[in-house]
Amino acid sequence: MTTLVASVLAAVSPLSAPAEPVAPLPFRLTTAAAFDVSPPLRELAARPAPPASGDFDEDEDDSVRPVVDNGYTGDGALQQLGVSARAADPLEQISPPRISFEGVANSANPILISPPDPNGEVGPNHYVQTVNVQYAVYSKTGARLAGPAQIGTLFAGFPITDCTGFNGDPVVLYDQQVDRWLITQFTVDGPEFWNCVAISTSPDPTGTYFRYAFSTGPNFPDYPKYGVWNNSYFLSTREFAPDDSFAGIGAYALEKARMVAGNPNARAISFLLPPGDTPNLTGDGLLPTDWDGSRPPRAGTPNWFVGTQDDGAGTGAAFDALNVFEFNVDWRPVPRATFGLAAQIPVAAFDSIFPCAPGPRNCIPQPGTTNKIDILSSRQRPIFRLAYRNFGTYESLVTNQSVEARPAEAGTRWYELRRPRGAAVPTLFQQGTLAPGDGIHRWMGSIAQDKNGNMALGYSASNGTDVFPGIRYTGRLAGDPAGLMARGEQTLIAGTGVQTVSPRWGDYTDLTVDPSDDCTFWYTNEYYTTSSPNGWTTRIGSFKFPSCRF
Repeated sequence: MTTLVASVLAAVSPLSAPAEPVAPLPFRLTTAAAFDVSPPLRELAARPAPPASGDFDEDEDDSVRPVVDNGYTGDGALQQLGVSARAADPLEQISPPRISFEGVANSANPILISPPDPNGEVGPNHYVQTVNVQYAVYSKTGARLAGPAQIGTLFAGFPITDCTGFNGDPVVLYDQQVDRWLITQFTVDGPEFWNCVAISTSPDPTGTYFRYAFSTGPNFPDYPKYGVWNNSYFLSTREFAPDDSFAGIGAYALEKARMVAGNPNARAISFLLPPGDTPNLTGDGLLPTDWDGSRPPRAGTPNWFVGTQDDGAGTGAAFDALNVFEFNVDWRPVPRATFGLAAQIPVAAFDSIFPCAPGPRNCIPQPGTTNKIDILSSRQRPIFRLAYRNFGTYESLVTNQSVEARPAEAGTRWYELRRPRGAAVPTLFQQGTLAPGDGIHRWMGSIAQDKNGNMALGYSASNGTDVFPGIRYTGRLAGDPAGLMARGEQTLIAGTGVQTVSPRWGDYTDLTVDPSDDCTFWYTNEYYTTSSPNGWTTRIGSFKFPSCRF
């Protein structure tokens, strides 16, 4: 391991201005601790997995900061589910599901696990889904081609045996630039921890994979979130020291060119940002940028990592904002990197502290049970993904977070940042909070844009009377009034049961865009068909705007 020094930026001004340089922040340069080539995934998925027993609620530290609910503080970007003047033509409404099929269920696990962390990605011919702790490969008509199988089986025979474990927090990505798939999970046993990354050797996700393990040292890399970029695969983590204290937010760049080529000496550059005196800046996590579409980022464009801060969350934030960090990497001839805060962008007021009781995760009501499920809004972080597109004259990033949109009613705040050509940093272009005031909670979202700049937003939906936890989505056309999801709401699947014991829900969902037409959205989330302690299942579906054509 080599430790180098790079400049870091800091800003505290409530203006979208470049930050001023301060003390250098060292980064770690490491080489993959292990590498090999797997047998075909289709064969690994058919192998028996190690036995396990009992039920398991994934642990996530609740001691990073106190959470105190001081009552509803308002929302400055509330919208109705409406129809704009342009939406009179029913063809301009977001479509009902075009394809909808069952994904992996908790019953596939040898023990029942909460939450599922549903995540998925669409490619030209396949859809790959990961959950805690399974993966499956489907055709785009819903035929299952491989799995479900434990993610650890993908690393069977790998030199770092911890990668074969019953671990979790998976992420799957499709890299359109190189026509490859990534499937990842962390390790949990220690005393050394790893990010385990498998990248397909061909466009076929059921084929062989180059397998890598990148060390995070003694820190447990909780909540890893990945993004595809032109020269690197970026990821963020929430890192915990051996004594379980919060060590800070990790930011990593993995050397894409070597990984795609199957070079065993692929390198990683990492920074660790301790909370220090300004824990509001990094919050409980940052999201790296994940590139959508065929137009690459402009040369020299950094990968942006974005976090959120709420001035009522007890982290010392002076105002509600998005915090935008820049990660710059140059791998040749000598690796160089910088990571730092580029701008704080004030946003409309939001309230991230939901009135949860009796515990901090008992938040969203369900019909016919006193058990409430998690909103995760108090975590000061946006929800997967931070989706990037280059539209030529400007670059756009969209993301979302769950909030208390109305008193004791969950909603989804979404954002679009834009960087016009020639600008130094992105600025806020529009924002909105989806909460129609109908008593239905809408939370745990994921947002993306098609090639025309139309947006879709998927999320969970529930109330305490007649809406069982299910999956819905909405959207807007690029020309709609700013801040408005104007094109109706559709149901991907209605729930018919509730979660009766575990409060865990999410922790994230995934909306991606089909590279075949760059128009069709694919979404995966969890829901219930039958009431049970934690017998979740997942759904996968696609939809689009009729005006977006190949």
